[in-house]
Formats: sequence, structure tokens, C-alpha cells
Amino acid sequence: MNKIEWNENTFSKFAYLSDPRISRDGKKVAYVLTKANLKDSKYENTIVVEEIETGGKKFIENASMPRFSPSRKKITFVRPNEEKKTAEVWLYDLGSMSGKKVLEAKNILDVSWNEDDRRILITGFKRRDDEDFFFEEDVPVWFDAKGFFDGEKTTFWIVDTESEEVLDELTTERFSSAIWHGDSVIYNVPHRKDEKLQFFKFYDIYSYKDGESEKLFEEVSYVATHSNGKVVLLYGKPKKEKLSEHNFLYLWDGKEIKPLTEHLIYNNDQGKLDKNGNVYFTMAKEGKVNLYKLNGNELISIVEDNSWVMGFDVSGDGKVALLKETDTRLRELYLWDEELKQITDYNDLIFAKLKTRPIKHFRFKSIDLELDGWYIKPDIKEGEKAPVIIFVHGGPKGMYGYYFKYEMQLMADKGYYVVFVNPRGSNGYDEEFALGVLERTGLEDFQDILNGVEKFFELEPQTDRERVGITGISYGGFMTNWAVTQSDLFKAGISENGISYWLTSYAFSDIGLWFDKEVIGDDPLENENYKKLSPLFYAKNVKAPLLLIHSLEDYRCPLDQSVMFYHVLKDLGKEAYIAIFKKGAHGHSLRGSPRHRAKRYRLFMEFFERKLKKYEEGFDVEKILKSENAK
Repeated sequence: MNKIEWNENTFSKFAYLSDPRISRDGKKVAYVLTKANLKDSKYENTIVVEEIETGGKKFIENASMPRFSPSRKKITFVRPNEEKKTAEVWLYDLGSMSGKKVLEAKNILDVSWNEDDRRILITGFKRRDDEDFFFEEDVPVWFDAKGFFDGEKTTFWIVDTESEEVLDELTTERFSSAIWHGDSVIYNVPHRKDEKLQFFKFYDIYSYKDGESEKLFEEVSYVATHSNGKVVLLYGKPKKEKLSEHNFLYLWDGKEIKPLTEHLIYNNDQGKLDKNGNVYFTMAKEGKVNLYKLNGNELISIVEDNSWVMGFDVSGDGKVALLKETDTRLRELYLWDEELKQITDYNDLIFAKLKTRPIKHFRFKSIDLELDGWYIKPDIKEGEKAPVIIFVHGGPKGMYGYYFKYEMQLMADKGYYVVFVNPRGSNGYDEEFALGVLERTGLEDFQDILNGVEKFFELEPQTDRERVGITGISYGGFMTNWAVTQSDLFKAGISENGISYWLTSYAFSDIGLWFDKEVIGDDPLENENYKKLSPLFYAKNVKAPLLLIHSLEDYRCPLDQSVMFYHVLKDLGKEAYIAIFKKGAHGHSLRGSPRHRAKRYRLFMEFFERKLKKYEEGFDVEKILKSENAK
């Protein structure tokens, strides 16, 4: 069997699964299958509907967001109309696989079915859409992956799928969300205080029916996320002081709120109910994302191993369709019905031709904490030494662990040790751990990374500590910028979509008005942290060559952050380079177009190759692009 080589294009050989759904009776599953088309530089989405008992499959091309009707006889999905730049909601009969369009709108976020098997709730948004200018009177003016708000309002449509008529329409604040609860719609609206939006910290929750709204909760830190028609699942907390606090699940029966998962300590993510009121939820724990069922006070493990559950859905009778991913295998679909069974194996034949390397776990002491770290060992001959790349996750409340990281496998295959740790501030531990980085970003958390690297050196004597690189995206980009200004350990760095000056981030980022004030501190115009913790002001210390990669449409960590740092470094005579991708939001490393991603991977590989292996001066990108085009 011919082997497949790890390179900048290997990602396009994989099949990517997302948005798993299971029918109410547990007999059908649906999911979105995505392939990257490098030739046309686009992603191709197909909905796959599988019969669990027979294994039969149906395919719906150019479609996403599958939603079974309660009877499982019908399915809705969303299909883009590229010519009109709109989104269309379609209804298919699963017996005949014939369908019709039921609604077309410019922006659709979600679709859900009512129990009557006829009405659907569609969530979308509307903007002013003047052809010549944007106008705003609220903050922020833009949001990552969404662009300029331009007076955006969330819109809910209740649509009759039989007559294709909009039965009701409700417009409310941006960032609102809604669920069915029997014949009512419960919707969550960001809370305003003194006419200012309480940025994701507080919400008001309403019930809507027959044109009338009733306020259920005011200024709470949870939102209604799921209902089985009898009880409502709330996600968040009663009242948060910090956005970085953990989220838990609560059950509301219309009278009382019952805490469900606070006592479990770890941060929750998704939560869903079955018809009997059992609760299913994911929990981030020490590098893993596990899945559990809560039956009264009994906690049942559905997935509790070295893996990440990347999405799940629950049938009325408690069957679970889920996507599970490990450090060496991309996510595949599994079904849990008291025991776990793998349903799909899209990538098995590809991985049979492609060597993947498992991650190795280690624990280390850093200041006052015991922390988790991992590394991947390359193929290396006895007596030889290999260079090292340190990866830093985003967040700071991100988390590394047991999931498939393409760049890590790629660089390990190219002969590098790959090292990554969860410093204080990471997800997957208790709340105090997560909050420990606030107003001290770059201090103890950076020391945690350094201490983890030192422990790694003890474990692997074949590492070459004179050839250590560092890289990261977002908070990881900030930490890369910070690392090359604070330590001579690093001989090369690649900073992606990172922060160099917290003051302009506060004023320019889509979330700066609340996130930066929490992470760096209040009173940005007066608080010394905004200078003290900014890499820009330590640029004179940089000795390592640095490649800054940024995407032009990043509104989370805007382009000014890398351009400022680049300009100052060059003015000081430092070796610095900048690559600005013309398209792509903050998550461009995963959601950029296929050709965009391939070029990014190529830049990544070539920069470390030249700086950590060949010790070359300069970075001739034209030569790199020519060699790429010659393939």
C-alpha cells in the first residue's frame, strides 16, 4: 500500500464530520460530511442520513444544518444560494427524497422543529444593508466572522412547512437565541443596563406565544438551551462576576431552578434532555472532553477516555449520536445505546497510509501548581538530537489534550519534537485555576510554559535546546510575541493573529470592551497593565527571527496587533516578517479556504525549517511560492 506524505496538502485528503443529529425515535442519524476541494479552493458539504438498523444511507449535496422532524419522516436543511448570496431552508421527505424550499433569507443561524411535526423555528439576523456605508450607534461595530453589524438585530421566524408561510416574526437584540418549549418559544436576550449591553455576562429570558412576550428571568448569567416540552435546561450560572467563570447546567420546571452539575467542578459545554428529563452533557477535564448522562443523582459515563467529544445529540429514548476524536484520529460518528459503537470510518483507509504519532503525557511542578503537559516524539536515530517546537493554545481559557492537531502531526513528521502544556488559565480544571491568569497574563502562565519545557528536556535527552521554536494563535500568538521578548530560549517564533499591545486591542477588538478589561484589568486608559503586559514595549529584547501571520478580516485580534509589532521590530533592526492573508476571520487556520490553509501550512513548515534546521538568513517567500506552484 502506497504511503501518504505529510505536507501542506494532506489535510485535504481527510473527511470532516460535524453537526450530528439523531431522530426522536433513535432510528436515524444525520451529519454533515465536509471535504476540502483544493482545486477550486472551496469546501463541499454533504448531509448523510443513515438508517441505524440497516446501515442504509441517503445523501443531500450542498447542504448543512440537518434537522429531523419529530416523526423522523422529514428533514430540514440549509442550502446556500451563491448567486443571490442568501441561505435557503429546504424540507425533504425522507421516503421519496423529494423536497421544496420553505424560506429564503440572507442570514440563517439555526432551525428547530416544533412537536407538531409541522412548524419550524428559524433564527437569523437582519441588517441595514445600505450599499454605500455602515452606520452604528451600538458597540462593538463589528464581530469576528460576522463583519460589520450595521444595526444588526436577531430575527426569529415561525414557519409553517406545509403552506410555506411565515406565521410569526419577532425581532430583538443581536446575539439573541431561542428554543421551542411546547407551543411557546423561549428566547434569550443580552441584558442592557443604562442602555449598555452587558456583553455576554447577563441575559434576560422571555417566553413568547401568540404575539405576546413574558419575561421569565432578568439579569441572569445563564441561557435556556434545550427543552423536552416539560422542563428547560439552563446553561451558565445564576450570576457571574467574571466571564471566565465556568458554566454549569440547571433544570427549570417552571417554578424552581435545580443545580445539576456545579458539584462536578469542571466546566460544562453542551447539554441536552431526553423525553424523561435525563440530562446529557460534555465536560472538559484535564485535556479530555468527556460525555455523561445524569439520571437523577446518578452520573453515567458515556465517553470517559483520552478523547474529545466534538458534538452530540440525544433521541427521545436516550440514544446518543456523538462525534469522537483522539490524538491520532479525526472525529468519527459513534452511537451510544447503553454501550458505545462506532458507526463511521471515513478516514481509516487514509490513516492506514499515513503515520501518526501518539502524544505522551507528563506532569510537572510550576511555582505553586502541578500541571499537565504532552509531547510528540519524532523519528530520531540514537545519538542524534532534534529541534523542538513549543505550541501555545488560545484563550487563555483554551485547552490542549487528546484531540487531533494537524500542525503538530505535520511538524513531528518533519523531525521536530512537539511540546504543549496547559498553563494556569486553561480550561479543564477548577474555576480558581481558570481565573488565576486574570490581570497577570504573561506572568505566571508564561513561567508555567517555561517550567513545562524544562521538565520535557529532562524527559527527552535527545532534544536540542539550542534549536527551540515557539508558536501559537490568538492568546498563543500573544504568548509567542511575549516569549521572544522575555526569554532567549527561543531561536524562532511564528505568531499568528496574536496581541502585541493590549490598549489598542481593548479599543479595536470586537470583544475588547469586556474581554480585555477582564483579562488585563479595568480602566484601560490608566491601568499600567496595558503597557506592562504588552510585548510591543519589550521589542528591543527580541533576538529570535519572528514570522507574524495574520488574517485581514480578523476582528477578534485585529491586524493592527501584528502590523505594529512588525513595524517596531523592523525599525529596531530585528529579523521579522509578516504574512497577511487577504481573507479569513480569526479562526482562519481552520476555516480559511483550502488554498489559504495550504499556503499557511507551507509558510509554517518552511520558516521553522530555515530557522531551526538550516540556520539560513532571510526568508525568500517568492522561492517558496515558486516551488509550490511547480508541484
